[in-house]
Amino acid sequence: MQPKKYHNPKIALLNVELELKAENDNAEIKVHTVEDYQVIVDAEWNILYDKFEKIHHSGAKVFLSKLSIGDVVTQYFTDRDMFCAGRVPEEDLKRTMKARRGPNQTCVIALKADVLGRCQVFEETQIGGEGYNFFRGCPKAKTCTNILCGGAKKFTEKTAISDDAIMIVRRAIKNDSVAVGGGTTEMELSKYLQDYSRTIPGKQELPIGAYDKALEIIPRQLCDNVGFDATNILNKLWARHAKGACAYRVDINNKDIADDFEAFVWEPLRCADQCRDCSL
Repeated sequence: MQPKKYHNPKIALLNVELELKAENDNAEIKVHTVEDYQVIVDAEWNILYDKFEKIHHSGAKVFLSKLSIGDVVTQYFTDRDMFCAGRVPEEDLKRTMKARRGPNQTCVIALKADVLGRCQVFEETQIGGEGYNFFRGCPKAKTCTNILCGGAKKFTEKTAISDDAIMIVRRAIKNDSVAVGGGTTEMELSKYLQDYSRTIPGKQELPIGAYDKALEIIPRQLCDNVGFDATNILNKLWARHAKGACAYRVDINNKDIADDFEAFVWEPLRCADQCRDCSL
């Protein structure tokens, strides 16, 4: 049985297939004696065991591979107090490679201790019906992992919505420009375009009017999402913005409109631009 926990282990990430199988399906070898056949079989096993020994002698205690590994390698490493796993998703390998120190290897010929990654604690833990491998204390880790558990999938899906809030905070840190939210910017742009379209004669005002109507989709959708009367709310917003109160938005808490500057409702400018692009 493979150990479940290691302290200060060396980690090997490989893109190597360690499984005994036919090298070529369309090859043909003619042998005349049983001894000749045994030499071929022994050579195949020696090639495989040579890879095992290079990984073991490198000092690695945890071995992860993107490709498949067979039962032979699992038993070999288990007997030598090592943990191994095959068919690890590429995204997981990339995250592990960034968190620990050391590159991803594509062969075992030059596998030495100086190219292996490290962490303070490696542990395999069962959470619910799934098994998870935890790398704690990685030297270059700048991230954390959140595991959501619930009685049914629909509950965890609701909790996963918090990822939207985390991404908003991330974008706010990366982009120092902000805009007022709640449909405020879109209503003010819509008002400006409507006033501008009236100064253009002929059919040229039609595309500007269409653009103006498209911007109303965002505050209207906000009202629909919370069950408000969108027509009533938009009429109130139009009246306020027409009087120069450019900071009024949809207030989902009071089922009315409110001033963004007083409520401190902001969003990253990048998110606001993306919402407008999607609405158009």
